[in-house]
Amino acid sequence: MIDQKDAGPLAGIRVVEFSHMVMGPSAGVILADLGADVVKVEPIGGDQTRRLLGSGSGYFPMFNRNKRSIAIDLKSEAGVETAVRLVNNADVLIENFRPGALEKLGLGPSRFEKSNPGLIYYSAKGFLTGPYEMRSALDEVAQMMGGLAYMTGPSGRPLRAGASVIDIAGGMLGVIGILAALHQRGHSGKGAQVRSSLFETTAFIVGQHMAQLAVTGHAARPMPERISAWAVYDVFDTAQPDEQVFVGVVSDSQWAAFTSAFDLGPVGANDAFATNNDRVRARDTILPVVRALFATLSRAELLERLETAGVAFAPIARPQDLLDDPHLNANGALVDLTLPDGRAIRLPALPIEIDGTLPGVRHDLPLPGEDSTDILRQFGFDDGEIGTLLAAHVVVASQAQGAS
Repeated sequence: MIDQKDAGPLAGIRVVEFSHMVMGPSAGVILADLGADVVKVEPIGGDQTRRLLGSGSGYFPMFNRNKRSIAIDLKSEAGVETAVRLVNNADVLIENFRPGALEKLGLGPSRFEKSNPGLIYYSAKGFLTGPYEMRSALDEVAQMMGGLAYMTGPSGRPLRAGASVIDIAGGMLGVIGILAALHQRGHSGKGAQVRSSLFETTAFIVGQHMAQLAVTGHAARPMPERISAWAVYDVFDTAQPDEQVFVGVVSDSQWAAFTSAFDLGPVGANDAFATNNDRVRARDTILPVVRALFATLSRAELLERLETAGVAFAPIARPQDLLDDPHLNANGALVDLTLPDGRAIRLPALPIEIDGTLPGVRHDLPLPGEDSTDILRQFGFDDGEIGTLLAAHVVVASQAQGAS
């Protein structure tokens, strides 16, 4: 069992997770990183997410640390009964399968109303209650129909964000709901059904653009075509065009510091540009001067001067560049894990500091069924029952990664 010493604020909370891909596992890994004992229920042969290629190949290693794995045949009656016993001894259930899938297996919320009335039953879905409720959905589906893809790409070219932002944000909102329900249970003694969804999460995220229409009377334009709230708020080339930098000057005091750090000639000395809205109206005058100056500077020199000026800036980085980022490597924001073939990998920690410390790794990425026997024993199964389940292949222990 996971050593609960210094395990985190959720030590003692038991979670049984029936999930795959990103949304459900992201909720599970947040709870696990915060100290909950998360038991991942996998099918015989392991979660198919383990074997995804291309852009899906990073899903499993990113969202399944600090969990223990049990492999159960949920197509068998004995497997379902085994899962029921696990859930009856848990505080939280997580699932993100298609609508109605767990109900058909006999693992829906009603199954536990009497046997575990304090259970927090969390479902990660495509849609909340309404006409779309039974539809299947994906992160990309939600981005497209929720307005985010429209805002990300130029007109006529909707573009999904470059990461599974809705899956992950939906999982985060699910964790907020789970923690709220656990807090409520502390007063009422009763569990709750918690749901979060991709579509409503997307609507929440684009809500600022919906509000823009109400406030201004004009619909929000896609981000590449937007009217910026600030004059200097863009990506700029340096003397090395492949080393770009984003710069945002978002206040009058920052503009004063910016013009002190960089010689913008008449633009920098012009009192007509002292206030933000005046600068926005003069954006077509200011930006060419800034672009021309930055194009003469190396990225290293530009970053040093921007930091001295105290304005917001960012070198344009690729995901792999973060592995060498000095800040992430100094504060424990990258954690060490081991892939199934034994290779070491470093991935981002949960980005929450508690008393100055980021959560670490208590349990490396599990093999399918790696913890089956220990989990069964700790959830009240005796040795005879465990032996029977293993002999009948209802539960499988220590499967080799990638087994079919």
